[in-house]
Amino acid sequence: MLRRVRQCLRQVLFQMARRPDLLCGAIVLSVLVVLAVKLTCSRAKNVVAAARPPVRFFSADAPVVDLYLGQLDQVERLRNMAEVSLIFFYAPWCAHSMTARQEVQLVAKKLAKQVQFVAVNCWWSQGKCRRQNRFYQYPVIHLFYRRFGPIEYSGPFVAPYVESFLLRVITPLTYLPSRTHLEDFLSNHEPRVVGFFQFNSSPQPPGYITYLSSALQALKRDFRGDVRFGVVTSKHVAEAISLTEDKSVYLHRPLNSSLIFPKNERNFTSEAICRWVFENHQSILQWLQPPGTKSHLLEQELTKGPALLLFLPHNPLRSEPSPILQQVADIAVRYHSCDLSTWDGVSSRCCQSVVVPDTGTSVCEVCLSSRPPQPPASSARCLFPAQTADVFQTLLRRCCLPQLPSPASSRSESSAACSDFPNRYIPFSHFSACCRRIEPRLNQTKEETDFQEVRDSSPSSVAPRDKDGITGLKCHTNRTLRFYLLDVALNWPLAVRLGASDSINVSLHQDTSFVAIVNLKDETQYILHRSPAATLTESLEAFIRNFSAPYSLLQRHLVGEKEKNESKEEVQPSDSQKAVSPPLLITELTTSSFLSSVMDLQKDVLLFYYTQWCGFCSVLNHILIQLARLLQGNSTITVARVNVARNDLPWEFMVDHVPSILLFPRFRKHLSVKYPDNLPITLPNLLHFILQHCSSADPTDAPSVDAQPSGPGAVLRKEFLALRQEVQALHHARERLSKQLAQLWLDNRRLKFEVRSLEEKLEEQHREKSRQLEEALKRLQELADASESLLNENTLLRVLLRALKDRTQEKEPAQKKGHLAS
Repeated sequence: MLRRVRQCLRQVLFQMARRPDLLCGAIVLSVLVVLAVKLTCSRAKNVVAAARPPVRFFSADAPVVDLYLGQLDQVERLRNMAEVSLIFFYAPWCAHSMTARQEVQLVAKKLAKQVQFVAVNCWWSQGKCRRQNRFYQYPVIHLFYRRFGPIEYSGPFVAPYVESFLLRVITPLTYLPSRTHLEDFLSNHEPRVVGFFQFNSSPQPPGYITYLSSALQALKRDFRGDVRFGVVTSKHVAEAISLTEDKSVYLHRPLNSSLIFPKNERNFTSEAICRWVFENHQSILQWLQPPGTKSHLLEQELTKGPALLLFLPHNPLRSEPSPILQQVADIAVRYHSCDLSTWDGVSSRCCQSVVVPDTGTSVCEVCLSSRPPQPPASSARCLFPAQTADVFQTLLRRCCLPQLPSPASSRSESSAACSDFPNRYIPFSHFSACCRRIEPRLNQTKEETDFQEVRDSSPSSVAPRDKDGITGLKCHTNRTLRFYLLDVALNWPLAVRLGASDSINVSLHQDTSFVAIVNLKDETQYILHRSPAATLTESLEAFIRNFSAPYSLLQRHLVGEKEKNESKEEVQPSDSQKAVSPPLLITELTTSSFLSSVMDLQKDVLLFYYTQWCGFCSVLNHILIQLARLLQGNSTITVARVNVARNDLPWEFMVDHVPSILLFPRFRKHLSVKYPDNLPITLPNLLHFILQHCSSADPTDAPSVDAQPSGPGAVLRKEFLALRQEVQALHHARERLSKQLAQLWLDNRRLKFEVRSLEEKLEEQHREKSRQLEEALKRLQELADASESLLNENTLLRVLLRALKDRTQEKEPAQKKGHLAS
C-alpha cells in the first residue's frame, strides 16, 4: 500500500514538474480554501455571544451569604459552622425567586444570630450546583438542624410563615417542667406528642436523639408544625399521663383514648415514630394551603365528603391561637365529641323524615331503633328492612296525622307528638314516630333558617345532646362535615370564587372571615351570611345544624357575574339620552336576572346557552343578531343569552352541552321546548321554530263571543284565524305522517332483523353443508387412495403369477427330458 501511494505521489510531482502552471494553480487553490475556512470559523464564534457572568442576587446589607457562582462545595463548610442553616436555591431570572428574596431578607435580619442564611445560584451553567441538582421549580428552601437534613420547606414564601417554620426547626421540642405546663400543652386542639426521658444518668439518655429526629421528621410532612412534640424529664410529671417507663412516647388524642408507642412491636426509630404519630393522630381542624399552581390538594380533600371551609385571619408567629380560632376549635371539638360508650346500653337509631301532606311546617320522622352488638361506624349507612315502607305508611296514618301539633301552641309546650310501635318482624328492635313542627329560631337570611332541635321522647333514644344540638352531631347525621381552615390573606381569591365579596380589601380588614360548605358529590355549596345581632359561634352552629338537618331549607349558592349597577355606581342618564340610546338587541342574562327574565309570563323568551371558550357559539352570533333584528318590533318575543361558564343556574335550567337553544313560551313556562340537536341552526330554522312553539294570545285577553268586531282589523283577524287553523291542520297532518313514518321505520327495522336472522340461519346451514361435503370428499379421497393401492397390488400379483407360470413351463420340458433319458 505504501509503495502504491509513493508511486502516485511521484507521478503527480512528475506531472507538475512537466507543467508549472498546474503547480501554481494548486498552490493558489489551497490558499483560498484555508482563508475560507478561517473566515467561516471566525464568524461562527461571533454569532454565539458568551453568557454574562452572574452578579449578586441579594443586597449587600442583607445577612445572607450569596454564592452567585453556584459554589456548592462551600455550602457544606458554611453548614457545619452553624447549628441551623437555611439554604436558598434560586434562579436569577425567576419572578418567584425575586419575590421570595424580599421575604427571606426580612427573616434573615431577625434571625441572623441563630440561623446561617446561604443563597445559591442553581441556574449558572458553569456552577457546581447546576450540574449536581435538578430542580423543577424555583425557589427551593432547605433547612439543616446540625447533621439532620435537608428539611424542604413546602409552605408559602411569606416572611411570617418562613420565620415560623424556622422557629419550629430551631426548637423542635417543648420542654415541660411541671404538670401545669403539661396540661397547658395538651389543652390545645392540635395533636400533641410527649416523650419521657430521664437525664439523670447521662447528658443525652438513650432514645432522646431519635425522638428529636422524629420531631424534625414530622416537619418534613407538615410545614406548619401542627403536630407539636414535647419532652418530660421528671417522673412525677410523666405519671400524670401514665408514663412510668423511661424512653416512652405518648400521643394525646382529644376525641379518643390516647396511645403509647409500642416499643415491643415497632422499632424505636425516628421514621417509625413519625409514621406512627401520623397514622394515629386525630386532627379536628386541618389547615389547607393550595400552592397556587396546578395541584390536586383541594380536590383530594373535597372528594372525601362535605367540607366546611373557614377562611380566617391567621398569624403564624402568634404563640397562642386567636379568639376566632378558639371559637371554631371549640365548635369542632363538640361536633366530633360522640359518646360511644352509650351504645352498649342504648339502642342505635336510623331515621327518615318526610313533610306531612297538606302542611308546610310539619315533618314526620320515623326511626328504627335496635341494639347492635358493637357501636356503628359514623360512615355506615342506615339500612331499613324491606317492610319499612308499609310500616312508614301505617305510622304516618295512625300517629302523625291525628296528633299534629296545633299551630297556636306556644314554644313552651311540646312541639312533638311521639309514639312507639313494636316491630313484629325483628323482636330486638322497634319503630318510633314523631310529628314535629318546624319553628325558626335564628334567621340568617331569607333562604337560610335554623330549625328548633326537638328530642325524641321515646325511652330508647340515644344519649341526650346539649341544647345547641352541636355536641355529637357527627354521629347523628349521615352528612358528616370535615373542618378545613385557610388563611384569608393568602387564599382570598379562592373565597371570592366560592361566593365571597371581591370588593373587600383583606389587607385593611384584619377581621375579615368567610365560611362556606362545599359538597363536591352533589356539586352544591352554601354560604354563611352572618347576622349583625348574632355572634360567630351562634351563626356557625346554626349553619352546621341547618346543613345536617334532613329537612333543611339551605339554598344552593349560585355564582354569577354581577350587573353593572351592582358593581359600580353609574351616572343616571337624562331623558333625552334615554330616548336617543337604542335598545339592546340581545339581552345578556346573569344569575341574578335569570329567573326574572326567563319566567316573565308576558314574553316568549328564546334563550341561547354559550361560553367564551366555545368556538361554535361564536360562529352563531351573527345568526342571533339577524334574528333579533327581525323580531325587534315584536314586544312579546325576547332573544336572550347566558354565559354558563360564568353564571351558575338552577339545576332545572341547565343543559348538557353548548351551544343549546331553549324556548320558554309565555303563559306556559313549564312547557319549555329545546331546539332539535339534529337541525342546523340557521335563520329560517330558528324562525320556524319560534312560530311553531310560541304561545298564542292570553285567553283572558281574547274578545267575547257577543262582541262583533268590524272594520279592516276584523277581516285581517279572520284571515289570521283561518291561516292558524290551516297551520294547525298541517301540524296534525304532520303528526299523523310522522306516526306513520315511525311505524314504517319500526316495520322496516323489524324486517331488517328478520332478514339478518334468516341470513344468519342460511349462513349456518351453508357452513353445515360445506362441512358435510368436506367430510364426504375426505372419505372419497380415502377410498380412491385405497383402490389405487389395491390396483397396484393386483398388478404386482399378476406379474408375480406370470413369472411363476413361466418358470413352471420351463421346468416341465426339462423334467420330461430327464425322464426320457432315464
